[in-house]
Amino acid sequence: MPNPLEIAHLSKTYQGTSVLRDVSLSVRAGQIVALLGPSGCGKTTTLRLIAGFEWPDSGTIVINGREVASESVRVPAEDRRVGMVFQEYALFPHLSAADNITFGLKGSSREKQTRAAEMLALVALPDVADRMPYNLSGGQQQRIALARALAPQPDILLLDEPFSNLDAALRGQVRTEVRSILKQAGITCVFVTHDQEEALSLADEVAVMMNGRVAQIATPQQLYHYPASQEVAAFVGEANFLPGEAHGETVECVLGRLPLDKPAYGAVTVLIRPEWLRLSHGDSQAVITWREFYGHDQRIGIRLADGTTLVVRSDASDDYAVGESVGVHVPVTVRSFPREI
Repeated sequence: MPNPLEIAHLSKTYQGTSVLRDVSLSVRAGQIVALLGPSGCGKTTTLRLIAGFEWPDSGTIVINGREVASESVRVPAEDRRVGMVFQEYALFPHLSAADNITFGLKGSSREKQTRAAEMLALVALPDVADRMPYNLSGGQQQRIALARALAPQPDILLLDEPFSNLDAALRGQVRTEVRSILKQAGITCVFVTHDQEEALSLADEVAVMMNGRVAQIATPQQLYHYPASQEVAAFVGEANFLPGEAHGETVECVLGRLPLDKPAYGAVTVLIRPEWLRLSHGDSQAVITWREFYGHDQRIGIRLADGTTLVVRSDASDDYAVGESVGVHVPVTVRSFPREI
């Protein structure tokens, strides 16, 4: 069986500006893949090319073994069996939730009612069939938009910044609900986001896009712990960077000699995630300059003797005070990237 989505060497230029450069991506059946990157990196353009709203200058897009876009093939959006959920949901304000879901579906009235009921049950909103969009919360509107996209049984579902219109307090809850719905439906999904927390928590794999290219494709865990470059490390999660000199299995830096996850030699930049650092009372290696308490954990700013500042993420039960002198330890292997001198 072919993968539901195969993208090979896509390139796209707008008014002389290169937006996509040789982008390739494979998505397996039932997989949720995030396109993550800063504004202008090409992720939304990639989504629009998959949907059929734009055409690539070069490269191919294959959906379920069928070529839908290339230099010689242009299958229109309506013939690609691709569902789309837009950032603003785009629900019809004059139609009920059920009618929004069945809009455009073929079949008898009874068949449409049955499909609407199935979709409402899938998104855990069985009692809102007759409600109008303005009588639904933001989270409910988002789920109705998702149900509408799933109703025609597309081969692939595309989501464009799906949670950006929700209040911060709702996002985490709705993310969990949407992932559950997608997995229950067994749908193959690609979604665009600039929110790293959203990508890491929702996706099976994350494709980090920078400057029109895919910088790295990996699982959330691999991406966070083993970034392919310093740029990816800085974008995905909080990071401390220190200059160092690598000697094979270890690296010498301002924190002393630390073990490396992979052998390296010469001038490097050392990556240390805030949670990899440990503090200890009764030492004078660093001074605490600020502290942010979050309940489940805390962020602590420290300044080393040479003036270097670092961020530490610590357990909520650790009791430290601003101005306190502390020791700094790194009980894990660290990552390094070649450093230009």
